[in-house]
Amino acid sequence: MNIYANGQNRQSSQLTEKQYTLIYKKAEDLPNKSQLSIAIINNGETKFFGIKRENDSTLTIKNADFVFEIGSITKVFTSTLLANFVIDQQLNLDDDINDYLNFPLNDDVAVSFQELATHTSGLPRIPVSLTTVSLDNPYKNYGEEKLKTYLTEKLEVIYSTGEKSEYSNLGFAILGYVLGKIADDTYEEMLQSNIFSKYKMVNSTTYRKNIEHKLIKGLNDEGKELSNWDLSAFMAAGGILSTVKDLSKFTLAQFDDTNKELVLTRTSFFKVTDSYSMGLGWGLIKTESGAIWNWHNGGTGGYTSSMIIDTKAKNGVIILSNVSALGKLTNNISSLCPELMNTLN
Repeated sequence: MNIYANGQNRQSSQLTEKQYTLIYKKAEDLPNKSQLSIAIINNGETKFFGIKRENDSTLTIKNADFVFEIGSITKVFTSTLLANFVIDQQLNLDDDINDYLNFPLNDDVAVSFQELATHTSGLPRIPVSLTTVSLDNPYKNYGEEKLKTYLTEKLEVIYSTGEKSEYSNLGFAILGYVLGKIADDTYEEMLQSNIFSKYKMVNSTTYRKNIEHKLIKGLNDEGKELSNWDLSAFMAAGGILSTVKDLSKFTLAQFDDTNKELVLTRTSFFKVTDSYSMGLGWGLIKTESGAIWNWHNGGTGGYTSSMIIDTKAKNGVIILSNVSALGKLTNNISSLCPELMNTLN
């Protein structure tokens, strides 16, 4: 695995002292066998850095090609598929999704593609039936038929659509479902043909069996290995597995202002506060300096991920880890991402 026990090594020399210190400080509390796989992009130049906890020590490791569950960062890719449909004039963002289904939604609920992608649909975070399910692998048995039954018999909004942005995994599950019906394709095939092949993301997939030899096992806060999550009908909300090397390719593509589909996803569609608004999938953060950060994080039972990009400065930070998003240590990952961003330029 090319692990180097010496703190001063060929990887750390790529980082600034401040970056190196921040990473190692956050790693101190992580359990043995935990890993952080990090990409730092400064003015369009990418550097990879990895660490692993072993025997209560923090060692460096080359893990840019190792695979992790990326959780809800998946939503950025689902939104990119949506943007591709819009650019290809297959649909409009303000279209009612009912117009693209061959069955009516319960209570004639009306919701647009834009509302789903900006979390302004008024839908709950998850269906009520999932609130009592074990977190070991909560979505495993919630397949497409259950989702369709929910849409036709139980779907309800908890507040008026378009009024506020309230995070909804259910909304993105529905978005992926409808896009698949329009394309007459699976979510995986849409990703591969429209995004992963385009940006040469060779180790990105929703099919775990395709990358099991590169997959890092997820852990809880005590270092116990956990089950991977099977997202089933919620695949479009959090089912992608990827590497920091692949995600860095996707990030570099964001710096191309002629890429209409990516520009569309980063467009502000709903103002939440003076410093935060929603694009399609992306959260748009206005920093104190006036810079705009495009942000998303992710988490599953055994993984925490975070991603921030600044397209104007051509900067970005991507962190993948096998640290559970359900424990207290997930904050070590989430807070590290903006701290590293603040070290750039």
